[in-house]
Amino acid sequence: MSHGGTDDSMSDDVFEEDTLRAPAQRSTPSPTGYRDYRPDRQRCTVDDDMPIHKTILLGDSGVGKTSLLVQFETGKFQPGNFSATVGIGFTNKVVTVDGIKVKLQIWDTAGQERFRSVTHAYYRDAHALLLLYDVTNKTSFDNIRAWLGEIREYAQDDVVIMLLGNKSDSGLERAVRREEGQRLAREYQVAFMETSAKTGLNVEAAFSHVARSLVAKANPVDTSRLAVRAQTTQEHRSTCPQCT
Repeated sequence: MSHGGTDDSMSDDVFEEDTLRAPAQRSTPSPTGYRDYRPDRQRCTVDDDMPIHKTILLGDSGVGKTSLLVQFETGKFQPGNFSATVGIGFTNKVVTVDGIKVKLQIWDTAGQERFRSVTHAYYRDAHALLLLYDVTNKTSFDNIRAWLGEIREYAQDDVVIMLLGNKSDSGLERAVRREEGQRLAREYQVAFMETSAKTGLNVEAAFSHVARSLVAKANPVDTSRLAVRAQTTQEHRSTCPQCT
């Protein structure tokens, strides 16, 4: 399956290969698969008494879930610099929105069909779901409806859902227009952004929106927090487009 010349997927299969090994042969679990990944232990253990909001990255294999997590966690993009790890991994990060700290436990999942039943088990207690497709891969976009169907079946009714069109830096290799993503998001009444794990566009903004939505859900009186605050492609500066 071709993903064009701009590859920010890091191959989600790194999570799948290691599950087939004997336990003694498996590498030390890492939520990213990056050889050079070193989580900030102090940051991960601080505020342990804060409520944890389970947030899951979903989507077809190769759409860039792993790269998105690495970009959010480390602020770096290093294509190809990964090693095989466990089938599902997670990392903790505290996000501050509107002066409120929100602790996200972010789970990266394998995208291939044979791991789908394992992923289903993680839906049930999820607080938020980030559903990704690759804007250079029409099939990954067409499969979003199936993913949303599974979410409706297995996840909680009030789970926060956000649709992300990843690899938005791909230019002429784009196969899915932004308007198509916006239209699908409106149909399913979920928030939408286009992101680039390679350039970092809207990566922080996406997780901030999720955190803001979780705060708003806990405080339903204040609905002003729910506006999607995306960055433009031309500049990494916050704007407030209409929420889709």
